[in-house]
Formats: sequence, structure tokens, C-alpha cells
Amino acid sequence: MTRIHSFLLALLCVGAVGPAEERQQVIVVVGAEGTAEYGQMFAEWADQWKSAATAGDALFEVIGTDDSRDQLQQLQQKMSAAVAIKTAEPLWLVLIGHGTFDGRVARFNLRGPDLSAATAAELLAASQRPVAVINCTSCSAPFINALSGPNRTVITGTKDGGEIQFTRFGRYMADGIGNLEADIDRDGQTSLLEAWLFASRRTDEYYKSDGRLATEHSLLDDTGDSKGTRAEVFEGVRIKQNVKNRDALDGKLARRWHLVRSEAERSLNSDQRTERDRLETELEKLRERKTEFTETEYLRQLESILLPLAKLYEEAQTSSSGDVPKE
Repeated sequence: MTRIHSFLLALLCVGAVGPAEERQQVIVVVGAEGTAEYGQMFAEWADQWKSAATAGDALFEVIGTDDSRDQLQQLQQKMSAAVAIKTAEPLWLVLIGHGTFDGRVARFNLRGPDLSAATAAELLAASQRPVAVINCTSCSAPFINALSGPNRTVITGTKDGGEIQFTRFGRYMADGIGNLEADIDRDGQTSLLEAWLFASRRTDEYYKSDGRLATEHSLLDDTGDSKGTRAEVFEGVRIKQNVKNRDALDGKLARRWHLVRSEAERSLNSDQRTERDRLETELEKLRERKTEFTETEYLRQLESILLPLAKLYEEAQTSSSGDVPKE
């Protein structure tokens, strides 16, 4: 989001929440804890996700905070219902706990049968709604290979299956997702991309402050190419100019998803949000080509995007407030 766009949103005074059926959904799975210390830690992270979901008026469900011994069956049931919902609102699946990798298969450790990356892909196979999978565990990178696809964001706590040590990334991801401290572009809401960048950088700071070599490096994939991108290539919320193949790297989709939306964002229905995303994509492409135009031509093209964007938010404001447009 540009400074101009952020300023544009700030000028709009909106307030109503969208229709009840237009709601995001968050499913948090707390896996096998191993020890009581980890169990308490994981429960705290799950509570932070619950608080963010509540603040964002999202549906929230959690698996693993009771004594059930077959968490996989519970997850299969909840995911079957969630992916059957026909909506443009994202489904967020958050995996908190421990992971393993035997050189071929990556697993999220549950009480009862574990969740493999392949099984996770099966659970999401029928979904046509946007999906974000945040796997906060060790050995989690192979989940990107299994789950990457169109209209999906997949985040892992590690860069490969060989990072086997306990990951602290989940703590900082839970801290960031509903926290305006992570709002890099200062538009009044924290995107999934911003929360991931916040968590990745806080994780890196943890190891540096402790004088230790980092044993975890998170990845984000939202282009569907199964590769993933590291946080180090970002400056603010954009890929650094000197990075090769920067247009092919991840982050554009994750920038548009916000669990806790600003008032301006909440005023949009799904169709308006789709149109807003299209206009923002045009805006980003124009920014990348700025040097190709004279200043006059650049401002003319900028206006051709910003005016429809302003009109879109004005219409959303009018609709949400119940005002009758003036003739």
C-alpha cells in the first residue's frame, strides 16, 4: 500500500461491519506438547490467536486444549465443514506445536496420529475459498511443497525439513497478528505479510540477543510456485530493489489479508474487496514502471487508479452508514 493510498483511507470515516455471512474463519490446532512447559506456552499462543480472531469478528475454533486423544479426527471434521463454505473470506489454519521430518515425510505432531503434509493437502483439496496455513513448527518447510497453490498463503517456521530444533517463531507470529506494532505501512491494520515479517525479525533478534546461531528461518509462499521467500529480502512491505527476479517473489497476496481489519477495510463487501485488490495491483505495477514515464504522464495514470479507488471506498462508506447518496 502506498503512502497516497494510506492517506486516502485515513480521509474516509467508516464504521460498520460486513454482513454476518461474510466472516473469516480461524482454526487453531495445538499439537502434542511433550512437556507441561511447552503446553503452557502453546496455550498462550492459541489464546492470542483467539483474541485477534475476536477483534476481527472472525469465527474461531481450537483443537487440542482438551484431553482428546485423536486430534487428527477432530481436525478432519472441522476442515471438512470449513472448506465446504462458499465464501471469498479466508480460512486461516494455524498449527502450533512440534514437527518432525524423516527425510521424506514432514509431520505436525498431534495426540494420536500425526498430520502429514500430504494429509494436510488432502484436507484442503476441495477448498475454493482463500486459505492461509501458518505452520509454526520445526521441520515445517515441506508443507509449502504440499500445500502451495492459487489463492493460498503458506507460512512455515523453517526454511527446510532439516531445521529440527524447537521453533520460537510461533510466539512472535501470535504476538504480531493482531498487533498494530507490526503495522509497517501504518494503514491502521496488520496484514498477514506484516505479521510474518514482524515474527521473522523478532525471531532473528531473539537469537542475536542470546548470542546464538539461529536454528530457524521462516518462509512465506503465496504465488503458488512452492518455493517460498525469506523475510530478509523485504524492505518495509516490498521486495528490495536489488533482489533478482523480485516480481516473481512472494508477498503480494499476503499483503491483502488482514485478520483484524481497519474500519475502512470492514466497510467493503467481498466484491468491493476484489475490485480494490485489482486496483491496488495496477497501482503496484505503475509504481514499478514509474521511471518509464514523464512526471505528468505518471500523475495522470496515478489519478486514473486513485480516483476509482476513492470512489469505491466512498460507495462502501455510504452503504455501510445507510446514507442516501446525493443527486
